[in-house]
Amino acid sequence: MAEHRSRTFYVLTAVFALYVLFLYGPTLTILVLSFQGPDGGLTFPMNGVSLHWFGNLFAGIGVNYVLDAFLRSLKLGITVTVLTVIISVMAGLAFRRRFSGANLLFYTAIASLILPSIVVSLGIALEFRIVDDTIKSLGDTYEIGWIQDNYQTIMGLMTSGLGAHLTWTLPFGLLIMFAVFNRFNPAYEEAARDLGATPWQTFVHVVLPLIAPSLVGVALFGFTLSWDEIARSSQAVGADNTLPMQLQGLTTSVTTPVIYALGTVTTAVSFAVILSAIAVVLLVQRHRARQGSDAGKGLV
Repeated sequence: MAEHRSRTFYVLTAVFALYVLFLYGPTLTILVLSFQGPDGGLTFPMNGVSLHWFGNLFAGIGVNYVLDAFLRSLKLGITVTVLTVIISVMAGLAFRRRFSGANLLFYTAIASLILPSIVVSLGIALEFRIVDDTIKSLGDTYEIGWIQDNYQTIMGLMTSGLGAHLTWTLPFGLLIMFAVFNRFNPAYEEAARDLGATPWQTFVHVVLPLIAPSLVGVALFGFTLSWDEIARSSQAVGADNTLPMQLQGLTTSVTTPVIYALGTVTTAVSFAVILSAIAVVLLVQRHRARQGSDAGKGLV
């Protein structure tokens, strides 16, 4: 007999459908409107279908310096990703053993998750301005010519901007690695040491392959959080805008669908990173399964 759904099931289904529409509707709208013809506007109905506005985007027509902002965000995102993975792994290994001040260090590391992003950005900007004023003051006091003539600021994309983004990505990476190492079986490392492996060989050939899928997740968090970040970038990156900041600024000045094309490209990069991460995880799992199968055949 067919199962009859209750009225509650349909109500909850409708609520969930509305939630999904609210969540992804704006993105789909921007995606569709970015493919309008040359005479298209910012609202429906669409006026033709073409790649005209993508051409304008890559030609820099109506959206100056977008390519520069894209490259800056890509550079910053990759750097943040690499540092987040390395520091998270190192912290995860360090916290496997108890040491004095571990709890204080842990809560200090993740405290930035609960702080307002704009406050973090302002605080970092203030710190770097204090450093700038100190350096300039020393230059004037001791009459250091190169400081007086050339020094401007140490605030920039790869200094204060990088620090601001790490305050957002590192806590997620740390939490993932802490969870991974809490479930990690030390018997694998003991077996490697019994076979004569050095600590470095144990890490590279035993620990690293086992935690590889988790590292992909940490890298995914690192890049996507950095790629889309605005609030923590707003006061801390200096004179150069990242792509999200450039896009935010264009919303008040650009009145053509080229801004939708920019939004589509930005979203496509995020999805490309996510799909690449999934592909890497699947390849690692397939390789691991193949090694297990080969080892089983060798025992027969």
